[in-house]
Amino acid sequence: MGMKCGIVGLPNVGKSTLFNAITEAGADSANYPFCTIDPNVGIVDVPDKRLDKLTEVIGPQKTIPTAIEFVDIAGLVKGASKGEGLGNKFLANIREVDAIVHVVRCFDDENITHVEGSVDPLRDIDIIDMELILSDLESVTKKREKTEKLLKTGDKIYKEQLAVLEKVESVLEEGDPARSVGLSKEEEKLIRDLNLLTLKPVLYAANVGEEDLIDDEDNQLVAKVKEKASQEKAKVVTVSARIEAEISELDGEEKEMFLEELGIKESGLDKLIRAGYELLGLITFFTAGEKEVRAWTVKSGSTAPQSAGVIHTDMERGFIKAEIVSYEDLIEVGSFAKAREAGTYRLEGKDYIVKDGDVCYFKFNV
Repeated sequence: MGMKCGIVGLPNVGKSTLFNAITEAGADSANYPFCTIDPNVGIVDVPDKRLDKLTEVIGPQKTIPTAIEFVDIAGLVKGASKGEGLGNKFLANIREVDAIVHVVRCFDDENITHVEGSVDPLRDIDIIDMELILSDLESVTKKREKTEKLLKTGDKIYKEQLAVLEKVESVLEEGDPARSVGLSKEEEKLIRDLNLLTLKPVLYAANVGEEDLIDDEDNQLVAKVKEKASQEKAKVVTVSARIEAEISELDGEEKEMFLEELGIKESGLDKLIRAGYELLGLITFFTAGEKEVRAWTVKSGSTAPQSAGVIHTDMERGFIKAEIVSYEDLIEVGSFAKAREAGTYRLEGKDYIVKDGDVCYFKFNV
């Protein structure tokens, strides 16, 4: 699995429409079809033209893309953390996700009522943020109380953990997200088991009307979201849930023609995936052979053994070496044999940092 994203947003902002559209968009895949794990989870393929080209060159028996899991948090309203609506029930579903996609309504339509009575993206963001903050505060407070009791054991780990918990609790009580604390990696490890919602990176999906999809410069609602995102060092993707719903009903060629007619370069799903990868610092590498060509997702900066471990933990544990050729070099010469002749097919050791687009073959012994 490439990454997991939790989708949040108030009712009638287009969240469910977008979720249904982007998950249905992956339904035509033979290897990772859209599947409903439960009513609120969908899996879609990550589109990658490089994978298609590798398949063309290698001619494998099957091709497997990497995938993204989207979790739709239904019923999230003001008071969800206290049991209002259904949100409190579903908040637990996104504690395991890598990032949060926050869908914000940035269009006016008198036929679609807003739960708060008017369209105001910043107010909507604040409402959702506060519910996530309150949910985190409850978790942190319980953990802090438990840790205080464990101090008597004399284990210094509890003293260190308590210091972090108190720091985070103080910020949450002020109504700010945990990520605003600026915890070090060591500090984050001490409270990792809490899976705090407000520690997760956020990607705002500004849901606009069709007229603003090509150029959103004149949409003042989107401008407000972008300004807030810049302050948080978050990302913003402009999408139209309504257009995505239409795109989801089209096949590959029809989809491209439809986008071309609208003057759009890529679908909202493609933009969300690209922005998500950038936000989380992810890259894609490939494995390729006669049996299958497959895409894999790893954190940028991952070593060859760590990347091998994504395929199977034994491959990381017993890593010997990696045979590497870049996607560009392989496509240019047309085969692994020619890549060897050209000197672009090389052996790399444990310290090699896998690059986006590397085609890898890992040798290991357990």
